[in-house]
Amino acid sequence: MSAVNTSNEKASRREHWEAFWEEKQEVGQVYSNADRILRNLLLVTDVRGKRVLEIGAGTGRDSFPLVDHGAIVYQLDYAESSLRILQRLADESRLPVLIVGGDTFRLPFRDEAFDIVFHQGLLEHFQPREAKVLLRENIRVLRRGGFLLVDVPQRYHIYTIAKHVLMAMNKWFAGWERSFSIGELTTLLRSLGLTTVHSYGEWMYPSFVYRSVREALKGLGVKLPLNPRPLKLLSRARARIRSLFWNTQLPIYSGISIGVVGKK
Repeated sequence: MSAVNTSNEKASRREHWEAFWEEKQEVGQVYSNADRILRNLLLVTDVRGKRVLEIGAGTGRDSFPLVDHGAIVYQLDYAESSLRILQRLADESRLPVLIVGGDTFRLPFRDEAFDIVFHQGLLEHFQPREAKVLLRENIRVLRRGGFLLVDVPQRYHIYTIAKHVLMAMNKWFAGWERSFSIGELTTLLRSLGLTTVHSYGEWMYPSFVYRSVREALKGLGVKLPLNPRPLKLLSRARARIRSLFWNTQLPIYSGISIGVVGKK
């Protein structure tokens, strides 16, 4: 992310992320994105031997799996607390990633340095004007023919309503963020000269209800497991629904997150 926003606009600031990642040093208690970044990148390109940059890496759990598929992975964040997590996980797993502290608006890399650039949970923390500047910088370091994957919250979800309530109460962990429709995100990438080649949606698991109850009880000193114990019948039903609709447009319009891959 960038340096602290000094304007009067609503913003997600560096101090929010320093505090967030300082509290989340126990990475096993942070919800992961499963394999969605890897899975969707592999649908458009072979990552073996490719130089890949994750921006706003956080815990790095979206980019660490790319190493096992032969990618040369760079992880960038500006929060010192995140960089400590990244270094610890890389050391523990003995993964040869390159960890860089830096500003997403002034990436410390030459033009066309990477084959793939991606970020998850980053763009939504910036106003539209800043978001375009951020994406142009992504594109600058992307080689011709390379891919940019942008993963953001999907607008039409109950999570979005809850998020806005918490923001109004000044209790949202990231300070401020927005959401996107698939049309808006696709149009944005195309307006910057990219050809969009793939889009996807992702449903939330565990469910929004379970996560909300877990967070509420945590405030009362009751600690539920990160994931609930699966109920066989319910798990089978969910798996059946996912298999039926996974490759349709439904997840794009009903999921918690969406992503678009653009080609330079």
